[in-house]
Amino acid sequence: MRKSHEPIEITAYINGEVRKTAKKNKKENPAHPEETVGYFPENTVEDVKEAIDYAYEAYKTWSKTPLKERKERLIKAKDNLEAQIPDLTVLMTREHGKAISDSENELVFAVTICNHILKVIDEVMEDEVIMDSDKGKLIVIKQPMGVVGAISPWNYPIDLCINKIVPAIITGNTVVVKPSPLAPLTVSKVIEIIAKEMPAGVVNLVHGPTEVGEELTSNAKVSKIGFTGGTATAKHIMKAASGNIKNMTLELGGNDPAILLEDADLSEESITRLVIGTFLTSGQICMAAKRIYVHESIYDTFLDKYKKAANNWIKVGDGLDKGVTVGPLNNKDQKELVEELIEDARNQGAEITKLGEIVDDEIFDKGYFLQPTLVTNISQEARLVKEEQFGPTVPVIPFKDEEEGIKLANDSIFGLSSSVWSKDPDNATRVARQLEAGYTFINTHGIPGIDIRAPFGGVKQSGIGREYGKEGLLAYLELHTISYPKSGAVPVTSF
Repeated sequence: MRKSHEPIEITAYINGEVRKTAKKNKKENPAHPEETVGYFPENTVEDVKEAIDYAYEAYKTWSKTPLKERKERLIKAKDNLEAQIPDLTVLMTREHGKAISDSENELVFAVTICNHILKVIDEVMEDEVIMDSDKGKLIVIKQPMGVVGAISPWNYPIDLCINKIVPAIITGNTVVVKPSPLAPLTVSKVIEIIAKEMPAGVVNLVHGPTEVGEELTSNAKVSKIGFTGGTATAKHIMKAASGNIKNMTLELGGNDPAILLEDADLSEESITRLVIGTFLTSGQICMAAKRIYVHESIYDTFLDKYKKAANNWIKVGDGLDKGVTVGPLNNKDQKELVEELIEDARNQGAEITKLGEIVDDEIFDKGYFLQPTLVTNISQEARLVKEEQFGPTVPVIPFKDEEEGIKLANDSIFGLSSSVWSKDPDNATRVARQLEAGYTFINTHGIPGIDIRAPFGGVKQSGIGREYGKEGLLAYLELHTISYPKSGAVPVTSF
């Protein structure tokens, strides 16, 4: 028997105070749409203006607060977050749909992000001395930007919010955060945990319709936008922000290819890594493997082994149930989009193979579930290949030689991540260097292979700028050069 939960209610958080609103919205459980998980506020444009004003004032003090104190406050916030992971994990699964292990990993990873930032921030903030000699001195200092508008998505709401808020505040900025209305509950609790350890106005939280986002991205007091989401939305954000020429970090969609070379390892362990890289979080990950290209010499063998590995790993059901690895899609619209892409492929003659096991047919039929599918005999021009499906289906296409494989992989307006599979790491790296992507995995793909010590982001229409790594911190800092030339020093070209 399922455990019953009372709906929770979250609020906005402005200038250190809880802010309730007259209008509220409800968030359903995508595994059980009849169940209301909680309620979240609908702020007005005036609310977000007020939050920005408070952040703008708080910045004047926070930007001058010693780094030591900023670190101490973040450590307290991080420890409080870690202590609440068990309860937050259950809430995350209920509002999002992802498997309980996936939710737990997301929250643990959020703490990992904080620990990494605390480890490297002193080095990042140090002045860079370019020259210090009898000819003079040349240094580069780092300064915060001001108010940051942070807009996070629904697929990994905690981590993709943390990697904006924490780099912003540790470097001396203040933030106004707007989470996605499709997964607003858990992330709001996480934001409030952090905000309570900061001075009033440093971290502010608002919810609301399109107009709230437009105000956040166009307001002249906001100096920086950090956004993760769809490319279409990013275009609107860029337009709204253009009036004030704001700095931006945009981590956008991807249509990420995996290339299996002729000598790829087709062992069960290797193929299972690719299955997880494809279907974790029901495929709702920007860096998931969304197109698989396989050398024609191993194509049939690969298909057999991939189906076997997928059938062994995929258990579709309520994310709270033991053993479930693939939950529902987060929302009805996303489910219908993926169904539309699969049906389009079917109508063009593609072969659709269902994968995995449905744990409970009754729950499956009522929720936003889709059984994962493998799609073969499909054209490179099909919508399922050209568009980002963001769901539990993947096309597999053969290629005749390395040149064609690279060409097919690069045939996209996107360029977020990619992967190359080969028993020869040097050969795999040589191929990886020819791919148009911001991050390439070797013999793995997606979340299992990500390393936050290195920068992550996309090329082409997959984004601008980088998150993670030291670059993700520098993205929230202005570089300020200070030059002390000695009288009579020779021109710089002679140095």
